[in-house]
Amino acid sequence: MINRRHIRVKVMQSLYAMMHSKNEDVVKEEKFLKFSIQKLFDLYVLNLNLIIAIQEQATKKIELAKKKILATSEDLEPNTRFIENRCILKLKHSESLKEYTTKHKLNYWELDDEYIKLIYDELIKSDLYQKYLVAEEVNFEDNKQFLIEFFKTIVAPNEKLADYFEDKMITWVDDIPFVNTWIVKSIGKMKSKKPFSLGALYKDVDDENFVKDLFTKTILKHTEFEKDIAVVTPNWDADRIADIDMILIKMAIAEFLHFPSIPTKVTINEYIEIAKDYSTEKSGYFLNGVLDKLAKNYRRNNQIQKIGRGLL
Repeated sequence: MINRRHIRVKVMQSLYAMMHSKNEDVVKEEKFLKFSIQKLFDLYVLNLNLIIAIQEQATKKIELAKKKILATSEDLEPNTRFIENRCILKLKHSESLKEYTTKHKLNYWELDDEYIKLIYDELIKSDLYQKYLVAEEVNFEDNKQFLIEFFKTIVAPNEKLADYFEDKMITWVDDIPFVNTWIVKSIGKMKSKKPFSLGALYKDVDDENFVKDLFTKTILKHTEFEKDIAVVTPNWDADRIADIDMILIKMAIAEFLHFPSIPTKVTINEYIEIAKDYSTEKSGYFLNGVLDKLAKNYRRNNQIQKIGRGLL
């Protein structure tokens, strides 16, 4: 499921796009924001289906080898450990995965099977695959660990696959690392006696509402927030502050003032980390200083009202 940090990143991207395009249609941009988050779930499902498609490719290869006129003993009695991997079979037999794939018409790998062949060829040449086939005994946890390593070392780093995803959906360029981590965690949580279920995109209704509330409260009051920012940055013209930094500071202010259940320290730490990933080299230090000053001013004026102990 999507976490609060990635929600903040998605909101940041929408705010950046809206402010730079001079677009004033808040409702339209909010709809696109929610659409891009929903498409993130599509990317997650596509990666799971990719694993299934690679297993099916291996099955086809085995069946074709058996039909060769001069089939070898290895062709006739192949090693079926990979195609019998219990974790992959759980994905294949998952009703929720099938249902979502059908409903959203995510039959990409039927149309673009060259990527399946590409990754399958890389897999069978790998030491990981060869060691897996010859291991004396393989239990469910071994199957799981193999699948995790396969995804982490062969699927996730594949640049051609990444380019393919980016061509399909422009917002996926920043979603790929998050989704890759999500896939690894999902595989890691598999249980031998439980079927695989997709689960939900959001943790709960609060997280789903957080998307809309953070976006709207920031965009509708961002000019007001600029006045507060100017007070704590007297030696900086607004034009000298990096665009991403300014947006992140405004989002943090929205959380300070309008999200009583989010501790101030959590807000500051989250935006410092996002700044390190998406802005300049010194942005983390800059945001730390600015947000700390803003928080102190808001507390002094009793503008921060948090619910629960220790949330300030």
